[in-house]
Amino acid sequence: MSVVEQLATVVVDCADPVALATFYQKATGWELTHSDEDFASLGADGAGPGLAFVRVEGYEAPRWPEGNKHVHLDFTVRDLDRAVEELLALGASRPAFQPGEGEWVVLTDPQGHLFCLAPAASAGD
Repeated sequence: MSVVEQLATVVVDCADPVALATFYQKATGWELTHSDEDFASLGADGAGPGLAFVRVEGYEAPRWPEGNKHVHLDFTVRDLDRAVEELLALGASRPAFQPGEGEWVVLTDPQGHLFCLAPAASAGD
């Protein structure tokens, strides 16, 4: 028997938790479950782990690909091109370096955290 039962939340360090939670709320449609100047969290109707964002004074975004990435999130999408377009409109950026030969797309959120989008049919392949 393992000590850990289930992953509850992925917590992301950042400079502005409310702004970052707002970005991911718009991107995912998840519910904002808590928000103050130092911490904000999102949940997906009790299904799976949530996302939370915590203020870190002096936060510096990861540098990629030339530096280290701290963590990244993978999301599946129904329409890759449409999802990329909508997320760019919300404030995401698309780095020039794109591994995966078109199988997925790497984006950064407005505070520099990496996340990837993959078509739902190829997720887990």
